[in-house]
Amino acid sequence: MPQRTIDASEAGTDADNLAAATRLATEKGIPGPGLGATAEHVRTFLAEHGGKAAAYQPHAVLQLGPLEAWQWMFLAMAVPALVYGLLTFTIPESPRFLISQHRIPEARKVLEKLLGEKNLEVTIDRIRHSLKSETKPKWSDLRRPGKGGVYPVVWIGLALSVFQQAVGINVIFYYSNILWQAVGFKESQSFQISVFTSIVNVLVTIVAISLVDRIGRRPLLLIGSSGMFVSLGTMAVCFALAKVVDDKPVLEGATGPIALVAANLFVIFFGVSWGPVVWVLLGEMFPNRFRAAALSVAAAGQWAANWAITVSFPPLKDISLGLAYGIYTAFAFASFWFVYKFVYETKGKTLEEMDELAGLAPVDE
Repeated sequence: MPQRTIDASEAGTDADNLAAATRLATEKGIPGPGLGATAEHVRTFLAEHGGKAAAYQPHAVLQLGPLEAWQWMFLAMAVPALVYGLLTFTIPESPRFLISQHRIPEARKVLEKLLGEKNLEVTIDRIRHSLKSETKPKWSDLRRPGKGGVYPVVWIGLALSVFQQAVGINVIFYYSNILWQAVGFKESQSFQISVFTSIVNVLVTIVAISLVDRIGRRPLLLIGSSGMFVSLGTMAVCFALAKVVDDKPVLEGATGPIALVAANLFVIFFGVSWGPVVWVLLGEMFPNRFRAAALSVAAAGQWAANWAITVSFPPLKDISLGLAYGIYTAFAFASFWFVYKFVYETKGKTLEEMDELAGLAPVDE
C-alpha cells in the first residue's frame, strides 16, 4: 500500500488536525493496545514491590535521508523501548508468585531486599494466608456481600484515575504548540517551550521517585493538588485577561512570561505528585481478592478521562482559554478535597494489610 502523508495545508483547524492525526495513527498502526497492556502490568508490579519500583499534530512532512520525519520519530522510540525491555531482566520476581510456587528461599531474598529482615517470617506467613483465600478473579468480587454496592476503595481508585487526567496535564503535552501559538508565541518558540516542558516533566518524575517513600503518597498528592490549583489558577487569569486580536488572545507585557512560568510549575507539581504517585497508589491500595478487577476499572476510567479532556480542549479553546483553564483549576481544587477526605496512606503497608483497610473480613484458615 502506498504511504499516505498529510500536508499542513490539509489541516486548517484544530478539529481537522485532530481528525487527520487520528486517521494517520490508524493507517500507520500505532500500538495503543500494547501501551495499555504495559501500563496495566506496571501497576501490578508496583503493587507487589512498593513505591521504590515506581501529539501528534500534523505539519508539512519533512524528508530526512531515506525516511520521512514521522518515520524517524517512531524509529527513535525504539531506543527507549529496547532499553526498557533489557532493564526488565533486572527486576526481581514477585514475592507472592514465588511463594505461590513454593519457592520460599527466593521469596525470602526478595522480601529481605525490599523490606529488611524485620518481621520477615510474619510477612511470608501473611502472604501464604492470603493466597489460600484467592480465587479466580471475577467482576462480582467488587460487590460487598450483604451490604450491596461496590467496595468504596474501588470508587476511590476510579476517582484518583479520573482526577489525574481531569486537571488537564495532557493538554499541556498534546496541544502545547497550539496553546502557545494561540497566545502570541511564534511556532519555533512554541516548539522550544514544548521540549523544555517535556524535559522538566522527566526530571521531576525522577525527584518523585526519591520522595514517594520518604514523604508518603497522601502528602505528595496534597502538595501536588495545592501547587496545581495555584499554577492553573494563574494561567486561567492570564488567559482570561488576555487582549483579543483577530479573534485570538494575545498575552501582553508580563502576562506572557507569567503564564509560561505557571505552566511549567503546573508540570512540576503534577510530575512530582499526581503523575507517578497515582500509579503507585493504584498498585497498592486494592486488596488481593479483587485487585485485578479494580485495577481494570481504574485503568478504564483513566483512559476515558484522558480522551474526554483531549477532545474537549479544542472547542473550549475556541470559546475561551480562560474558561478551559478555569475548569482544570476547579478539578485541581476538587482533587485536594478528595484526597484529604477519602484517600488513606499506603506507605509501609503490605498488600495483606490493605484487606483490612478496605473492609474485607479475614478469611479463616
